[in-house]
Amino acid sequence: MKMTRLIPMLPVRSMPASVEFCFSIEQRNDDWRWAMLCFGECRLMVDQSINAHPAIPRDSVLYLYPDDIAEYHEQVRRNGLAIPELEASFYGMTEFRIDDPDGNRLWIGQKPPTNT
Repeated sequence: MKMTRLIPMLPVRSMPASVEFCFSIEQRNDDWRWAMLCFGECRLMVDQSINAHPAIPRDSVLYLYPDDIAEYHEQVRRNGLAIPELEASFYGMTEFRIDDPDGNRLWIGQKPPTNT
C-alpha cells in the first residue's frame, strides 16, 4: 500500500476570488464553494465551506490519497488510533477524517472503482 497524492485544502473567505489568484481551474463547484486549482503538476484545493468562522484563524486541511483506503484505514487502527469508520462522501469519495496530535486536519480518501 502506498500514498499516491497529497493535496492541501485551504479555507478561504471567497472561493470565486481565490480561483482568480494564480492557478488554473481544474474543477470547480460553486454550490459547494469549492475548487481544485492546478499549476503544472501541483494541485491546491480552496474551500469556502470549511471557513466556518471567517473572523478567527482558519484551519487548513491536507487531503491524502492512498492507493487502498481500506488497507490504510486498518493500518491507522493497528497503530492504535481511534478513528471513525470509512464513509461515502456526497462528492464521491470513500474517506475518513482525523486530526493529528497538533490539531492539523487530515482527510484521507479514495474514489471507488468504476464498473465499466
